[in-house]
Amino acid sequence: MSVKAFKLVSAVEREMLMGDKNYINIECIECCGKNLYIGTNDCFIYHFLLDEKVSTAGKITFAATKQLHKYLGLKKPVSELKAASALTRLLVLCDNTITLVNMINLEPVPTGARIKGAVTFTLNENPVSGDPFCVEVCIISVKRRTIQMFMVFEDRVQIVKEVFTPEQPSAVAVDGYYLCLALTTQYIILNYNTGVSQDLFPYCSDEKRPIVKRIGRQEFLLAGPGGLGMFATVDGISQRAPVHWSENVIGAALCFPYVVALDDEFITVHSMLDQQQKQTLPFKEGHILQDFEGKVIVATNKGVYILVPLPLEKQIQDLLASHRVEEALVLAKGARRNIPKEKFQVMYKRILQQAGFIQFAQLQFLEAKELFR
Repeated sequence: MSVKAFKLVSAVEREMLMGDKNYINIECIECCGKNLYIGTNDCFIYHFLLDEKVSTAGKITFAATKQLHKYLGLKKPVSELKAASALTRLLVLCDNTITLVNMINLEPVPTGARIKGAVTFTLNENPVSGDPFCVEVCIISVKRRTIQMFMVFEDRVQIVKEVFTPEQPSAVAVDGYYLCLALTTQYIILNYNTGVSQDLFPYCSDEKRPIVKRIGRQEFLLAGPGGLGMFATVDGISQRAPVHWSENVIGAALCFPYVVALDDEFITVHSMLDQQQKQTLPFKEGHILQDFEGKVIVATNKGVYILVPLPLEKQIQDLLASHRVEEALVLAKGARRNIPKEKFQVMYKRILQQAGFIQFAQLQFLEAKELFR
């Protein structure tokens, strides 16, 4: 049964990005606060400012204002963008090279600092260095079966570690010293400090695109066999039941308490609390789904959209209105970490009372009595 957890709202229309140039495609996106960056197949970076507007009726819209665009001078697509806001730097991957550019004017840093030989890269959101003026970057190297760790400063880069893997890696996520890797035939956890590795489960990266995503401290979300979204900790165990995706998931994102997945036809929303599918949104030609500081963004080749979550209280009230008491209570308990304690206690008491009356009206007197108590 469905819950209206998200609304899909357009953020950047194709005309703003490409006008009548049909050959331009969106390759990657990055969002940092109000700043939205888009990398394209013709080697441009576009910078927009996103303004969220709420109407008197509570309807949310986004107005994107183009700041500037910059040509990187190559005939290659911009394949990845990552913002390091503490350094006011944007890390740009194009033609196997990561360049540092200024987040405001998109100019390369004067020292010309760059990382060469990167297939893909990610940032360590749980850094080990403790230096606030540095970001830790992990790359899959063009060298076979090699991962490299770098420290990136405002105007220089420094290699920290080179790690060899048992098979060729195709995707990576980092938490502290732990790397979660999709190899050719399996997922593994590797501690790059000690060299100790732990096999997770088999996976054939030749047949499907692997998904490796850090979702919290020492925990990752992976696209497993049989269309399962699997959770794994750095100890190689799963503390949550898997969610059932379709076989051809392209991307996944987390917006607690939901896991959002994209395939070639739909965006699906599963609850992490009871693993049930809660919402399905038709979405054709999507190829990017990412979350940025709690904001979930999806993109086709031509446009960018934001999945706006409906307030949890509204979702709970909708469930109670449909007499789905158990689901409402599960969601209410899960909402505890998103709502201040005093406000939560008042809200939770009211929900228990409403749920009690629903059970009472359905002649479920014992259940009602427990809820009233």
